[in-house]
Amino acid sequence: MNFADLGLSEDILKAVADAGYDTPTPIQAQAIPSVLMARDILGCAQTGTGKTASFTLPMLDILHHGRARMRMPRSIILEPTRELATQVAANFDTYGKYLSLSKALIIGGESASEQGKILEKGADVIIATPGRLIDTFERGKLLLSDCKLLVIDEADRMLDMGFIPDIEKIVSMLPKQRQTLFFSATMPKEIKRLADKFLSNPKEITVSPPSTMATTVEHKLLVIDDMDKREALRRLIRAEDVKNAFVFCNRKKDVDILFKSLTKHGFNAGRMHGDLAQSERTETLAKFKSGEITLLICSDVAARGIDVADVSHVFNFDVPFNAEDYVHRTGRTGRAGRAGKAYSLAVPEDGKLVAAINKSINMDIPLTELDGIETLELDFTGKKRRNKKSRKPAGRDDKPERSARPARPQRDRDASASTQPSSAPQEPAKAAPAAPSAPAPAAPAQAPARAEPQKAAAPAARETRNNNDRNDRYERNDRNDRSNRNNNNRRDRDDRDDKPGIGFGDHVPAFLLTPVPASSLGRKPSDDVEEPVKAPTRKPAAKSPRSTRAKTPRRPAKKAADTAPVENASLTEDTAAPAAPESVDAAPAPAKSEEKKQRAPRRPRKKAAPKAAAADTSDASETASASSES
Repeated sequence: MNFADLGLSEDILKAVADAGYDTPTPIQAQAIPSVLMARDILGCAQTGTGKTASFTLPMLDILHHGRARMRMPRSIILEPTRELATQVAANFDTYGKYLSLSKALIIGGESASEQGKILEKGADVIIATPGRLIDTFERGKLLLSDCKLLVIDEADRMLDMGFIPDIEKIVSMLPKQRQTLFFSATMPKEIKRLADKFLSNPKEITVSPPSTMATTVEHKLLVIDDMDKREALRRLIRAEDVKNAFVFCNRKKDVDILFKSLTKHGFNAGRMHGDLAQSERTETLAKFKSGEITLLICSDVAARGIDVADVSHVFNFDVPFNAEDYVHRTGRTGRAGRAGKAYSLAVPEDGKLVAAINKSINMDIPLTELDGIETLELDFTGKKRRNKKSRKPAGRDDKPERSARPARPQRDRDASASTQPSSAPQEPAKAAPAAPSAPAPAAPAQAPARAEPQKAAAPAARETRNNNDRNDRYERNDRNDRSNRNNNNRRDRDDRDDKPGIGFGDHVPAFLLTPVPASSLGRKPSDDVEEPVKAPTRKPAAKSPRSTRAKTPRRPAKKAADTAPVENASLTEDTAAPAAPESVDAAPAPAKSEEKKQRAPRRPRKKAAPKAAAADTSDASETASASSES
């Protein structure tokens, strides 16, 4: 059978021949005629069997007879990831290059305005991810009332990524009378339930049993400790003839850590996960396809549908949590009948995950070993090891040894004994057990004989003791460094935040110490603390100099009159008259300058007024006495 027997148009057959395909795959041979008959399809086939062409080719033939209208697409293809949507768009261009059909790629990470311009012109098919499609529809850039064909590709991956509610929302926006094509690499119960909900009397096409592995792929499993996984991966890459390879991790953080590690050791590697910008993801994938990058370290975002020709190896740095993901990861190699190898690095705690994978693929993954790396056994109970090498710092093993160490005086005696000749230690060693049974007077007799060698060996014993203490300190510091290094590595491996939470406690934030204006509290600005300080500087500037001249001489005179005693009242009244002309006739200009200079501080003028009055009274008394004498 060839493509001409499937009922496709001549333009499509010509484009398929240009692409180098002559014979359709089993999924294509069964799906294409049913799609051309406008039937719903429920297709299940393993990855790499040509599912994309099985719905792209008949869609082109159906859409060729019609015309697109503004903001009203005629068909929609939903994909779980941006990379897979981009790949389907490339296939659409390849197979439809002789047809005048338009497409719109609606994915995240791209300009929404540019996508809106394409929709304004009209698009025959929209290739989109669920989130961006809903966002475009809610902004009024898209109408789905004229969509007659819906394709849901990689439905099981949609389920894993949590897109099922979005798909249900999109289906509710579409017309009831439509054709739905439902494709998935696996068919769990949830996917079967959704297919029964979305499809109407579908034709089920199952090319291979679910979770079936390609026969050309060689599988290996290596069970080691968590700390040895990076070294084991580097040895495998160096030992194998790796042309290009995928390296899969379960977490995005592990992708970044492993990328830095491999790059540091001189490997040509790239990374790709969901937190990276779309431009960087597209550039990295293009370099990997062209051969500029040998190792592509990625999460499961790249495990579905990415078609890279002749991938030689797949390395599972982490055992996948879902057994179905193992099928999609290893499906990146061994495509189109080529040979490939898949290595998985597991820790003993992954026993249950490995058992689920073996049950899903109906085969046991053979075990392998590496020279120089300890091989462990899988734990199928699912319990975590307490004494793992990767989790236990080196300093914890030394606690029993510290408690079992002898006291300092005992170490001193051992050090002093080690400095004596070989014959000297033997005699005290024999006398030591006999000391308890010997009578009490025997002990003083031996004391003088032992005192002389101890005194002679005191400098040597002190030097040995200092060396032992210094070695102990070095050993403890080295142990602490190793434990800190292990703790830092453990924090790098685990996705948890070890930093303690910081609350207010005794610390008061700076924003709580800033003064609050009175206007914000509903009070007058005069209630603020800063207003009385600013008031004296503003009031003198508003007053005229005449008012100050008029008021300044009156206040000291009034106070002087109040403070003067009653007995001298007659004297001040007699002397007040001659005092005024003298002050006015003597120097009127300096008085004005003094008033201008001393306008702000008023207290010195108050004190100066009584002195002037006293001086006038003294002058008056002198003149009176002089006149009486004359």
